[in-house]
Amino acid sequence: MNTQVKCTINNNATGYQTFTAGSFSFDRCEYFAYITCPTGVHMMPIDNFLKALMRDIAWGFFYGTVAFDDVFGTTNHYGNVDLYLGSQHKEWTSAKRDFKENFKSDVLMDIFKLMMSDWTIAGFDPFAAPQETGTAWGPKNGNEDRLIERKREVAKRMVGIPGDAPLRTDEAGYPVNRAFLDVDQTQPVVEAEPEFEGELHAFNLFGYLSRSDVTWNPSVVSVVRQSLFCPTTEEFILPIDHGNDRVEWFVQFSDEISWDIKDGKTSRPLATVTMRAGDIAAMPGDIRHQGMSPKRSMLLVWENGSPEIMEMIKAGTVPMVPVTF
Repeated sequence: MNTQVKCTINNNATGYQTFTAGSFSFDRCEYFAYITCPTGVHMMPIDNFLKALMRDIAWGFFYGTVAFDDVFGTTNHYGNVDLYLGSQHKEWTSAKRDFKENFKSDVLMDIFKLMMSDWTIAGFDPFAAPQETGTAWGPKNGNEDRLIERKREVAKRMVGIPGDAPLRTDEAGYPVNRAFLDVDQTQPVVEAEPEFEGELHAFNLFGYLSRSDVTWNPSVVSVVRQSLFCPTTEEFILPIDHGNDRVEWFVQFSDEISWDIKDGKTSRPLATVTMRAGDIAAMPGDIRHQGMSPKRSMLLVWENGSPEIMEMIKAGTVPMVPVTF
């Protein structure tokens, strides 16, 4: 397991730092990110790279694989993480140009955060929809640490319960998004029977989501034992391919998302799934998916937060589909 991480000043005219993690090095120019390892160099548009990097940081490497594109990404082993180039791409592996290196999760997270801070310039918010942010391109010019240091909202029981994750309000700096101005903001009234006061709770989930200032970033709004409800608002393109290591359930609340489904190991295209309001789909544990939302939509991601599932994943015994007939 490699723990070597360092950064140096890039002497080119752009003013950005060069970062090194083990055998990998990372550079950027005005338009592209360059990922170098012993078997080759890979280029990505810098805006796509930063949007993907932001999700990997915010999600703590997430469940399974966060693929920045078909060639580069990370795979979470919960405590340690693989950084790979070409390992999940048929042509790279066939040519024996794929490369993978394992790091302690906290070590790689530190270098990712430093890179995110140095490479994100003033006006660009890698969490926002394209119409709500500036450009990622150009020479070094300030930073957006205020935006990229957002904390992912995670409820212990349910949003709005005293001491738990707060509701989003105008007063808290969460105006209704331009795409959801027609969403009713009325909160439900709970009338509990005597002696049950404080044991019942409800909140307006659509109203809560209508005030999201980020896209493609699920927040945990309720926790019932090992069941996590993680809704999110989506616009334009999910900046990553998510390679599952467990089954996920999707419930489309509003509008429409088109999902490109690929084989999890080879990136080979498998299907396109279009979900409209009211549709429900299970994403298997051996695929990758990337969504496209023509207008801002609401999606519920239902996750299995079981601690036992981590050991099942390591043992290769976790089911790949929700039910076998």
